Amino acid sequence: MSPNGSDRSSRRTMRRRLPQALAAGLVLATATGCSYTWEDFPRLGMPTPVTEEAPRILSLWQGSWAAALATGVLVWGLIVWSVIFHRRGRTKVEVPAQTRYNMPIEALYTIVPLIVVSVFFYFTARDESKLLETSEKPTHVINVVGYQWSWGFNYLSDVDAANPPKEIEALPIKQLEAIPSDGVGGVYDYGIPETENPQTGNPGPTLWLPIGEKVRFVLTSRDVIHSFWVVPFLMKQDVIPGHTNVFEVTPNREGTFLGKCAELCGVDHSRMLFNVKVVSPERYREHLAELAEKGQTGYIPAGIPQTENARNVEPKKS
Repeated sequence: MSPNGSDRSSRRTMRRRLPQALAAGLVLATATGCSYTWEDFPRLGMPTPVTEEAPRILSLWQGSWAAALATGVLVWGLIVWSVIFHRRGRTKVEVPAQTRYNMPIEALYTIVPLIVVSVFFYFTARDESKLLETSEKPTHVINVVGYQWSWGFNYLSDVDAANPPKEIEALPIKQLEAIPSDGVGGVYDYGIPETENPQTGNPGPTLWLPIGEKVRFVLTSRDVIHSFWVVPFLMKQDVIPGHTNVFEVTPNREGTFLGKCAELCGVDHSRMLFNVKVVSPERYREHLAELAEKGQTGYIPAGIPQTENARNVEPKKS
């Protein structure tokens, strides 16, 4: 065989094996990743999780980046392959042979994106369903009230669901029934844009939470749509007038963390800041007692009552 024939044969072999090698590398990368946790990878701009639920969100974020990188490597590899093996200098032909269609390739670039989108959808739907699960009786229920331009916090306790206080009667019956009866009695705290955390000087009121105990947030608004976002929780939910959103977390790290409104809610949206202080359960109960001593017993108005029973809205209190 001539040297030129040998070169052509080796190039054909390389062209056949390059896509196989890229596909094998992609499968190997995704398969070996299953045995790792979020701590084995960079956080890619995300803060360190401070709740038991947040690592699930971080893992979804990291997995999305890994899939995007694998897709990018495959695309870059195919680009480099076509540049090398289909360059004009190899054939000296002014206009290469034109192909009208190629059914295997057309099927490939139709089916593969569908598979990629389906995989993303599956993991997103799975994690979203898990994150929005609520327990029958959480240890604590806190009504977060958004209003222009700050936040209020109703620490709910000992509420008669059949005859609740007027301030929180807008809450759905299901959330009223979940409020614990621990003999503490309800207290509240609230802020204005000038409020600051006395320890850190960070702007906004401070929401206190106990470490290691499940907390349910019941989100309501008194005016427009806001969004409750505690940055290291890695999760936020809209605070919608007339519609109650709910989620639960279990803090697992003490400290003071920043929160903000993540929905453009008006001219002073940037001032809707708050703090979250995670402390021991004992210190948390002391804080509730301190609020009671200051006369902050009962509740601030929770928000606009529900006006209708949409399909995705909890039933109103009868």
